[in-house]
Amino acid sequence: MVFGTFDMIHEGHEDFFRQARLLADEPYLIVSVARDVSAERVKGFPPRRAEGDRLATIAGHPLIDQAMLGNEIGYLKHIAEAKPEIIALGYDQGGEYVNNLERDLREANLAITVARLKSHLPELYKTSKLALLRHI
Repeated sequence: MVFGTFDMIHEGHEDFFRQARLLADEPYLIVSVARDVSAERVKGFPPRRAEGDRLATIAGHPLIDQAMLGNEIGYLKHIAEAKPEIIALGYDQGGEYVNNLERDLREANLAITVARLKSHLPELYKTSKLALLRHI
């Protein structure tokens, strides 16, 4: 299972999905797409595209087996419902949820492995940088 806003899908995301799939012998990749209010709370600005559009894009991606919207507040409920064996975090994902994830999983008695994935050319493939280039 991976998490993100996914305002656009670029080669960095493609690599993120491929790396996550490689963590399991028989991969089934679940992607949790951030709700509009959650993305704005975490990033400090709203997503460029509405959550329904972002979810539809992810759901149709060939490397994704299941797409779901995250919770507006918290994250444990939909993790427990999805029942992933592994949660893969991107190299740049941080903040309160990420910092407390392993502790929160343990306290909720959810035996889920947390893995940190490597970056893929972040100087080229980072949504914030690509979004700026599209405005120039």
